[in-house]
Amino acid sequence: MRILRIHHTLPALLLAGISCIAGPAHAAGPDFQYVGQDDRVHGLTAPRGCVAAEGGGGRAVTNATRGSATLYEGRRCTGRVVGALRPGEAIQVRPSFTSVAFPVTG
Repeated sequence: MRILRIHHTLPALLLAGISCIAGPAHAAGPDFQYVGQDDRVHGLTAPRGCVAAEGGGGRAVTNATRGSATLYEGRRCTGRVVGALRPGEAIQVRPSFTSVAFPVTG
């Protein structure tokens, strides 16, 4: 009988261990990441609405959010649209951008 108890609890322990390992690794990275005009990597976690972000100029941008990200030439998401990234997309952006709009969801 003891062997059966250990046998049945082992899968539960393994699943708990796996979820502990996988959980923090996913939460550790930013949802939106870009190389700024200062040549440093910048990241945003759970971005919503219009966000100031100076990047592009041939530098990489990664959108790991669940929604699209629209890159604008001007501040406060104004001016010409420089690019748009679908969820999970990574591209190099030319020319540079100054702000990014994300969907606002509750």
